[in-house]
Amino acid sequence: HMLKVDCYVDADFAGLWNSEDDQDPHCVKSRTGYVINVGGSPIIWSSKLQTLIASSTMEAEYIAMSTVCRELIPLRDLIKEVAAALDVSNEDVASMHTTIWEDNVGALTLARMELPRMTPRSKHIAVRYHWFRQYVSADDGKDGGIVVKKIGTKDQLADIFTKGLGPILFEGLRKELCGW
Repeated sequence: HMLKVDCYVDADFAGLWNSEDDQDPHCVKSRTGYVINVGGSPIIWSSKLQTLIASSTMEAEYIAMSTVCRELIPLRDLIKEVAAALDVSNEDVASMHTTIWEDNVGALTLARMELPRMTPRSKHIAVRYHWFRQYVSADDGKDGGIVVKKIGTKDQLADIFTKGLGPILFEGLRKELCGW
């Protein structure tokens, strides 16, 4: 028996650009959206503007990953504490499998890099956003860490939190996420 924690995270790079006042600095901010499912049920979700102005799609996606880890890592610890308090078998908790689903190849590559490696284009975000990489597992989660995996853009459930979608796409993602 394995407990699955799935995290879908996405960013809309400078999503308000050309749709609102182009002189408003908020219009160039990217939007982070994510949903965390435990055992297939959504328990935490969010949609908000990033505080930093990202200079690329990869950076916006990476900032979104760092942001969701601020919720995901304490949630994993809480699940372990609750399991211990309820006398749930350590084997069930030890086999907890956590996956972050990311659709941006650049952000995915950066998140999987062995610490302390960075790219010339990512070193400026090192201090504020690389902190979560210590929790990312290189061996497919066998050590109980977090695995970051590629997901197709059409299957990214967090899209519902980052941008305005047409009714067909919105309803499809809502059904996948909520069951209705």
